[in-house]
Amino acid sequence: MAAFEKAKPADPSVTSRPMFGYPALFLKGNMFAGTYQDKIVVRFGDDRTIAGAKTAKAFEPMPGRAMKEYIVVPEAVVESPAKLRAWIDHAHAYAKTLPAKKAR
Repeated sequence: MAAFEKAKPADPSVTSRPMFGYPALFLKGNMFAGTYQDKIVVRFGDDRTIAGAKTAKAFEPMPGRAMKEYIVVPEAVVESPAKLRAWIDHAHAYAKTLPAKKAR
């Protein structure tokens, strides 16, 4: 998804690797944004103050199996480069507050 790649933060600490077979962005080992099928998903935690986040659908990679803290980015946001960048930046800011994951 070209829109997803263009919205990637410039932070050199952000890494890209596949998750569920699709591109995803990580900071300190924590995924904070990714793609899945034709969707973009972000990790917001409890802070859903960005416009549209409170009504966004939970991300379910399998029906009935919602991933805690992750939501599907609405199509109207995906279609706006500025809005998509704001959503991914919001997820990136949340990821900065998380402890680093230990390497396996």
